[in-house]
Amino acid sequence: MKIRTAIFVVYVAVSAAGFAVLMGLTLRDVRLRYVESMRRTLGDTAVLLAALAAEGPRADGAWAQKLATLPSNPELLRVFASDTDDRVLFDSARGRDVGQVYFWPMRGGGPIASEHYTKQNVAEVNGELRVRTPVRMDGDLVGWVGVGRPLASITAGVTEARWRLATYSCLIAGVMIVAGWWIASRLTHSLERLTAYAQAVRDGRSARPPASKAAEIAALGQAFEEMRVTLEGKAHVERYTQALAHEFKAPLSAIRGAAELLAEDLPAEDRARFVANLRAESDRLQRIVERLLELSALEARRAGEALTADVDLRAVVAQACDGARVAAERKGVTVALAPGGAPRVRGEHFLLGQAVGNLVQNALAFTPAGGAVTIELSVRGGTACVAVTDTGPGVPDYALEKIFDRFYSLPRPDTGRKSSGLGLSIVREIARLHGGEVTLGNRPEGGARAELTLPVTEAAQG
Repeated sequence: MKIRTAIFVVYVAVSAAGFAVLMGLTLRDVRLRYVESMRRTLGDTAVLLAALAAEGPRADGAWAQKLATLPSNPELLRVFASDTDDRVLFDSARGRDVGQVYFWPMRGGGPIASEHYTKQNVAEVNGELRVRTPVRMDGDLVGWVGVGRPLASITAGVTEARWRLATYSCLIAGVMIVAGWWIASRLTHSLERLTAYAQAVRDGRSARPPASKAAEIAALGQAFEEMRVTLEGKAHVERYTQALAHEFKAPLSAIRGAAELLAEDLPAEDRARFVANLRAESDRLQRIVERLLELSALEARRAGEALTADVDLRAVVAQACDGARVAAERKGVTVALAPGGAPRVRGEHFLLGQAVGNLVQNALAFTPAGGAVTIELSVRGGTACVAVTDTGPGVPDYALEKIFDRFYSLPRPDTGRKSSGLGLSIVREIARLHGGEVTLGNRPEGGARAELTLPVTEAAQG
């Protein structure tokens, strides 16, 4: 499970639990508030009726009969009166409870404790809310006047209020869910960018640590960058030390052997041959050193400033083709630039020319006399592709995975000699410096195909 999903699930679960408890209490209290409002209204009504009854005759409960002069609507409001012993003397509901004794405080109501009234003059009995108040004449208690109202009369209002509250709650919950997903995405976005940065470093691509307003994420990105620089520095020194020791071993051995033989009295022809070997091996050492310095400079630039110049890629390719035609004519190989578009890329004209030139020279070296090297330009989506194809023997299967490794080289078909093994490594470094990649494979019809892909500029995409 992704951390974004985990954060979102925990957020929703905790919020839902708290929201459910809060809504349960709120929905329950809706009825309580309606009942409490009814109680206050009934209490005021009972006080008014008690004052009206107190103005009548006192003897034998005649004061209670005065209530009979009021309009009767027991379905909406029931009026009753009782003596000091709580025996009902009058009941507007056609005398339904006359003669019965009301025991106060009456405790009725529903299953919720907050609905159990414990006041001396309030009761909820058989679905009816009753409120009574004393009737006093000359300061003496002569009885009680009360009113009752069916709780069913507020059911519709309670139901409507609960539905309205539930609707608003669902809308709020929806907003909270969307906000939760946004928060979880924002929290994990920096981690995802940090992961992408780590993967780019792993793959050897140019990358910068992601910027973040969160101090912890920014510190972690900076720590990764420092670790990368430290590890690359150590690996760089170790790799080049081993490479130099390996590549210098053979030329130095040849030079040492030739020098020892030259110390002897040799015929002029042999002496000239060994001197030529000395020069050839010295030139080879110089080429290796120059290539290593060139490759080291390219690797150092990968962490430097981005290349922002607008380069016409077709002009670069045309220049590389022109530079290879003299050697191609000498060897009897045709170099041709296929017609096509002229994509523009961000980068450095010199480095791109060097990369394309290396690909063309590499194809030319493995193409026999009478063959052809073709360069094609195309644009696929937001990527420009430079494809260099030849009609040579292709790349052996065992060498396909190692062809871009430093110092790995295959013998040239015409001379049987190997190169420095750094040309394709330089092409890969230039491609990655420009945010692209280079691949090399075999064509079904024979020969090899190298592809240099680079991101095109926004203007070229539009």
